[in-house]
Amino acid sequence: MLGAAHKPGALPLRPLGIGDMYDAAFRIIRFNPRATVGSAVLVAAVAMAIPVLVTALLTWTVDLSLDQGGDDMSGADVAGMIGAFGSLGLGSILQSIGLILVTGMIAHVTAAAAIGKRLTLGEAWRATRGKRWRLIGLTLLLGLMLVAIIAGYALSWIPVVMLLDGGQVLLYGVLTVPLFLCFLVWFWVRVYYLPVPALMLEQVGVLGAIGRGFRLTRRQFWRTFGIALLTVVIAQVAGSMLAMPISLLGQGILMGSGSVHFAVLALVLTNALTSVVSAAFVAPFTTTVASLQYLDQRMRKEAFDVELMSRAGITTS
Repeated sequence: MLGAAHKPGALPLRPLGIGDMYDAAFRIIRFNPRATVGSAVLVAAVAMAIPVLVTALLTWTVDLSLDQGGDDMSGADVAGMIGAFGSLGLGSILQSIGLILVTGMIAHVTAAAAIGKRLTLGEAWRATRGKRWRLIGLTLLLGLMLVAIIAGYALSWIPVVMLLDGGQVLLYGVLTVPLFLCFLVWFWVRVYYLPVPALMLEQVGVLGAIGRGFRLTRRQFWRTFGIALLTVVIAQVAGSMLAMPISLLGQGILMGSGSVHFAVLALVLTNALTSVVSAAFVAPFTTTVASLQYLDQRMRKEAFDVELMSRAGITTS
């Protein structure tokens, strides 16, 4: 009876187990399809429409056949190839930026679902007002920090290779590569993983969100890491399985037609469709679970469940 009374929405208002999180994640996606899956599909479809349209136009104006040799290709053909694959890269970048905004929307959807409220796509979008550029800035900052860490370690190899002999270089690698991988995992869990929901659901800035994520994962490293890793594995496997039929169908059509004139268009179209289908599951699921982990840590450390009960109109006396 207590559990039913304290579950006004998709999740029980108490510290969550992994089963609670996954059950709540699927409930949130199922009961808020437009604000979760719909937003991810919309963003991915709009972004991937760009390379499909550009490549279709180029297919009818220049020769994009893949069987051409270097001597057979004119300047226009080379420009067409660059345009086709360049537009695919542009579409991927725009999709990534759009999905960043989707993560912010889903954080609000998850918080609302915890107290029994359902957000529409428009309501979820309006909830991110005032923090959209901060969200993009946070993502860019975290990405730059990751790049700087990887670049710093890569640069550390330069003097090692130049000054040490082969055995010493091998010993350096054996000692530092595992340590570096462990540090990347630590960075992912303590710094990278929870700032987005913290930024969207609290009155903090970019650096404040990073600090909140760091504090919430203190003494919760292995729990956070285990759930996050399992979530990524599940999402990637499921996304690949959903996208595989489209990829195989595209290859089958291309091989069956025997024509190379539309090969680039078929390749871009297949890539675009698989990207949209994969994004439809991967982004909503992983973001919802991360938001649930954020709520779970606050309930464990800050009695946030009491505040959620108050918001849901549940008395705790």
